[in-house]
Amino acid sequence: MYLLEEKIWFWALLAIPVVVLLYFAVTLWKRTAQKRFVVNRELLEKLTPQRSVFKPVLKLIVFCLALACMTVALVNPKIGTKLETVKREGVDVVFAVDVSKSMDAEDIAPSRIDKAKQLVTQIINNLGSDRVGIIAYAGSAYPQLPITTDYSSAKMFLNSMNTDMLSSQGTAIKDAIELAKTYYNDEEQTNRVLVIISDGEDHEGDAASIAESAQEQGIRIFTVGVGSEAGDRIPIKRNGVVQSYKKDQNGETVITKLDAETLKQIAAEANGEYIDGNSTQKVVDKMKTALSQMDKKEFEAKQFADFKDQFQWFVAAALFLLFIDVFLLERKTAWVRKLNLFNENKTKS
Repeated sequence: MYLLEEKIWFWALLAIPVVVLLYFAVTLWKRTAQKRFVVNRELLEKLTPQRSVFKPVLKLIVFCLALACMTVALVNPKIGTKLETVKREGVDVVFAVDVSKSMDAEDIAPSRIDKAKQLVTQIINNLGSDRVGIIAYAGSAYPQLPITTDYSSAKMFLNSMNTDMLSSQGTAIKDAIELAKTYYNDEEQTNRVLVIISDGEDHEGDAASIAESAQEQGIRIFTVGVGSEAGDRIPIKRNGVVQSYKKDQNGETVITKLDAETLKQIAAEANGEYIDGNSTQKVVDKMKTALSQMDKKEFEAKQFADFKDQFQWFVAAALFLLFIDVFLLERKTAWVRKLNLFNENKTKS
């Protein structure tokens, strides 16, 4: 396990393209100046017989590598050397994200599916020591990430989710609720939370009754509606470009609308709450408040400890490269002449 202590220093890498641009600008200026004062190219080669074409480029590469190493050293990467078990308290929170095609609608910027992922990410960012799990559902539900304290993995799986990941289309909210029941692996856990992020279009119609049975198992369901009641068309894209819009069997363009009533009913049956997903801050604040009022369950979690600094290796590499750069003169040396790079030793007749 590694840790990057000062990620802000990665911005220093932008200095590398600046250095490269300056190098080419100076090279162009030199060539222009040489052409102005020395018309005959053969005369220029006689005046500077030891000038190397290869060495300046090599010096540039070495200097940029040294700059990159120094930047990584400033970031101060650390490696965890020991895995230990710690006691934590929290709530098990499972996110069920709707990945049906209707989530491609863009009535909420940038799109319903992107907004859903943003909401989950922000909720995770504001969690304390709670455990999280992720479910993707469309025509059926599939587990994406089991209950874990690894928020980085949760965000990674979340970012990879899209409306093409499941072949079965539709919106089976009840399947997502049924699958969520299997996520809570602690029989003594009394506070279990399921957060459903969807546009509410339930093609099965019996999600509310399933939600009631979930409530009997101690699962509180919060529903977050993404989309608008006015609705929007479902774009069909290729390489990110809209080619057409989804049509029904009669050739009419499909308009998908937010069904807030279904989501409200599901939340009410499971002692939860419906939240309008148009405001990210509102969703985060309500979830923080709800979770803070729940009893916490103590559980064990493994995490890396005793992180050791690794910056010294990159400092050493940077100094070594700078040492090489100092001794790389811009004139030809014996080994360069033997290699005859860029046909530099070709004799003129």
